[in-house]
Amino acid sequence: MNLTKEDFLNKCHITEENIEENQIDWNVLNDIYIDFNRYKNSYESQADFIANTLRTHKKIHSVKSRVKDSERLIEKIIRKTASRKEKYGKDFQFSVENYKEEITDLIGVRAIHIFKEDWEDIHNFILNTWKVIEITANVREGDDTQGFEELGIEIYSRKSGYRSVHYLIEFFPTSQKVIAEIQVRTIFEEGYGEIDHQLRYSNSQIPEILASNLLLFNRIAGSSDEMASFINQLNRNLHEIEEKYEQVINLKNKQIKELKDIIEQKTDIEEKGK
Repeated sequence: MNLTKEDFLNKCHITEENIEENQIDWNVLNDIYIDFNRYKNSYESQADFIANTLRTHKKIHSVKSRVKDSERLIEKIIRKTASRKEKYGKDFQFSVENYKEEITDLIGVRAIHIFKEDWEDIHNFILNTWKVIEITANVREGDDTQGFEELGIEIYSRKSGYRSVHYLIEFFPTSQKVIAEIQVRTIFEEGYGEIDHQLRYSNSQIPEILASNLLLFNRIAGSSDEMASFINQLNRNLHEIEEKYEQVINLKNKQIKELKDIIEQKTDIEEKGK
């Protein structure tokens, strides 16, 4: 099934000028659209496989997966052409042969966890499970990034306050290599990220009042993460205290029993000696 330019332009935030200024051949875009749809079922199976593998990790709360919408793929290719020309040269164009490696979120999977301190276990699980070719930590300006720096992870500071760690993994669902993206974030970062995405997607430019309240919401989400971690640590400490208390009580009870046994034995000996 072909992609009709008129229908596409009516649906997406793209103009004819965006296509012409980057000298993009619509026929090539149509070929990419057809090619992607041909392999989409295979990609959906791979997305499910990645998601189900992540679900086996006990510290992952929930997992979402999706394969990129075909028309959104074409929209992204048009938007990304200018930056690729800067990177590779003015003659660069997307093609059926290169788009699977250049567009790194054809398959997207999101792993959500509850406590921030659980991230490192999930990080190691991903590294030990797939071939990871890139990791980026998206942070808010002012966040503590020491943990990421110690692991050599590239850090990208977002003025919007968006927080998430992104992994690009490489695999071959067909004879051609495909790059999939795994996003790892807390449940509070997920809530903020979803609202932020919806507002930015539905507005070409976010009104100032929305932007300022988004930043306030971001601070609240960050504080919620810190409070959740504090509660989790407090719960651990209480359990440790209870366990130590129980161990002390058990030890005392054992010692009392041993003393009682010694006293009873001594009493029996004295009575037999009379």
